[in-house]
Amino acid sequence: MLLNKKISVWYFIREIRSQILFISVFALSVALLDLLPGFRKISLPLNIPALLGTAVSLLLAFRTSQSYERWWEARIVWGAIVNDSRTFTRLVIQFLPDGEDQKIKEFAERQIIWTYALGESLRKQPFSEKVQEYLDTRGINASNIPNTLLDAHSKQVKEMASSKVLSDFQQMQLNDTIGRLCDSMGKCERLKNTVFPRSYSILLHILIYVFAAILPFGLDDSQLLVEIAVTILIPVMFIAIEKTSIIMQDPFENTPVDTPVTSLAQTIEINIKQMTGEQHVPAKKENPLYYEM
Repeated sequence: MLLNKKISVWYFIREIRSQILFISVFALSVALLDLLPGFRKISLPLNIPALLGTAVSLLLAFRTSQSYERWWEARIVWGAIVNDSRTFTRLVIQFLPDGEDQKIKEFAERQIIWTYALGESLRKQPFSEKVQEYLDTRGINASNIPNTLLDAHSKQVKEMASSKVLSDFQQMQLNDTIGRLCDSMGKCERLKNTVFPRSYSILLHILIYVFAAILPFGLDDSQLLVEIAVTILIPVMFIAIEKTSIIMQDPFENTPVDTPVTSLAQTIEINIKQMTGEQHVPAKKENPLYYEM
């Protein structure tokens, strides 16, 4: 996630450099083509490229809005995960009787590992050493590790309810919180697996290139440098906006504009360990970069 610091402009330029090069060559070729005697006679009213440019702008506005909505939904879901992780730990501490410190520690550690495992699985990364060590120690091997860890939560709650350590009301409260965590996990998986329609990008690209093709024929040929600059600049701006929306539409792709799942997992770990009275609570280091993951 981008922070309120100096943003690296070169990151965005690197992301769209091929598109900038292609649209620049395309626009320059069309602008020079307009200078040939056979094409010089062709003149379009400026209203035509202006109308097409307006249509592209509206489509880009919709695309950017939808992409930001996906990114913001992911951030809201992870905000709920932070809150529910704290709530779950607080309920466990409150409901378990004195002398059950080991069980509290088991719940707390499992919840911490769940947050890291969920973020890493959404980004399709290999599990970190912390998560892998926990899984190996307990012999956990499943296709969906975060869901398996929630199942372990539910199983332990059921066992404690059967042995009368928890009342029916307490069991219901804990299961309700586990259910909310499961809902959040499902929302993240939906955002990860639902692809933005490719046809929309193709339509936008076609309109942008058509706009770049007809724009020189609506400009005054007497100002060659201005015509070439405008023919390149406006389509490049459209391409840059469209590329920005593409980067933002997938919030779990391990990029600087991602939802900061690792940073949020670290926050959850610190909070839970403080709540359970752990002696060794990791300090969250200040991030020197313009983004956090």
